[in-house]
Amino acid sequence: MNFPENLKYTKDHEWIQIDGDTGIVGITEYAQGELGDVVFVELPAPGKTVKLHESLGTIEAVKAVSDVYAPVSGSVLAVNPDLEKTPEIVNKDPYGKGWMVKIKISNPSEVFGLLSASAYKQLVGK
Repeated sequence: MNFPENLKYTKDHEWIQIDGDTGIVGITEYAQGELGDVVFVELPAPGKTVKLHESLGTIEAVKAVSDVYAPVSGSVLAVNPDLEKTPEIVNKDPYGKGWMVKIKISNPSEVFGLLSASAYKQLVGK
């Protein structure tokens, strides 16, 4: 299982790649494996303001439907347009082409509450 060191993680199995005051968000390899084959992803419209731990949208898989939670507060700058037609990208490349939203971070101190790769790895027991 892959736990990229350049990302931060949540206990709810989201990842965020931070670049200045923006972050790209997706779900972890572990999460997509637990969900199974992703068949639909519902994401917020750009411009929506989200709060830490608030639902960003949902992922529907063959096994279950799950919320995607905001790892930080901010406003949605963009959503991954490819997920509308090919949601299975989340299964194939969760840390790359399967990204979900780009957020302009409004409270940078929230980043300190996120998990490192090694802490997330311990959380999922891998």
